[in-house]
Amino acid sequence: MAYAVIKTGGKQYRVQEGTKFDVEKLDAEVDSEIQFDALLVGEGENVKIGAPTVEGASVTAKVISQYRGPKGIAFKFKRRKGFHKTKGFRRSLTTLEITSIAG
Repeated sequence: MAYAVIKTGGKQYRVQEGTKFDVEKLDAEVDSEIQFDALLVGEGENVKIGAPTVEGASVTAKVISQYRGPKGIAFKFKRRKGFHKTKGFRRSLTTLEITSIAG
């Protein structure tokens, strides 16, 4: 089965058709299609590596949902100084499903 490597949100993901995964929030409506340039496209022994992207290769994904991830805590302290600082955060995420890999 063909696979590709795409980059979004400062991270790279290895994907295949039908793969569902979460990425940093993308500005797109639910049920819309998004196209990504492929950094690498391969199937078995036949692998094409781009510099930086493979020409003519693209990955199409469908936006499944937009949501906020689980709560995280950033805690800072300095020992022996009585300094403690707690800050919470929740990331905004987008769930994608890969529909096709061309190239």
